[in-house]
Amino acid sequence: MLTSILNSEHYTWGNNCDGWHLLKSGNLSVIQEKMPPGTSEKTHFHTKSQQIFYILKGTATFTLEESNFEVKANESFHIKPGTTHSIANNCLIDLEFLVISEPASHGDRQNI
Repeated sequence: MLTSILNSEHYTWGNNCDGWHLLKSGNLSVIQEKMPPGTSEKTHFHTKSQQIFYILKGTATFTLEESNFEVKANESFHIKPGTTHSIANNCLIDLEFLVISEPASHGDRQNI
């Protein structure tokens, strides 16, 4: 099945951030997200889900267990279950990325 942000379930989060469910199942989730400049996510962790973030455009700043990592376009970042993390867009352009979660992370998030 052909899927894109044009025909996928859309949601908003945080401060004017967008997400599109490209695949939404219990075992696997693939979401394309867009974060405007200066936005960030609340620190949290997932008890069961591992995640990989693949950056499409811009540079993401991840905070992982109090350490910061910059991840650029065409790079990915893996987060293991139980690891405290957040993502921020400290750049002047939109940050666009895929977040792939296994199993799906919805309902598995614990905010700090």
